[in-house]
Amino acid sequence: MKKYLLILSVLVVGLASCSKEKTQPVPVVDVAAQAKIDNDLILAYLNGHPNILATKDETSGVYYQVLDAGTGEAITPSSKLIVNYEGKDLKDVVFEAKDNLSFTLPQVIAGWQIGLPKIKNGGKILLIIPSNYGYGPYVNGPIPANSVLIFTITVKSVDGKTPAVG
Repeated sequence: MKKYLLILSVLVVGLASCSKEKTQPVPVVDVAAQAKIDNDLILAYLNGHPNILATKDETSGVYYQVLDAGTGEAITPSSKLIVNYEGKDLKDVVFEAKDNLSFTLPQVIAGWQIGLPKIKNGGKILLIIPSNYGYGPYVNGPIPANSVLIFTITVKSVDGKTPAVG
């Protein structure tokens, strides 16, 4: 009887160790090298789109162009926002567009956290986001790893207040 219990115990332990979920290793990325690659790609994109007059945020490397500064409430890290947006890649292929997306800044990618406070309620901004401030070395749906992202974002509401129409 003890022999069967021992065999059963070994079998259970063996099977339990096989059923463990495998986790994906964290990709190894040279952040500085990827930042240079991203910046070169962004500069090439801007060179091919002379109508875009983007400014580089020197702290992050996120490029932005304020298309409409807005006149309403300022956007803070704790603001609850409702926006319309379109996201595309450097080939100008749209990967996502949404209306009335609701969130607070800590819930979105770092590129949005950096760019959105540059406008106010009712504003519109173009963001060109290096991969490190987007999804980094991870695939996200149709977005490949280490992708530069381009978003056009219109703020429809800040903290439940819609901008005054003038």
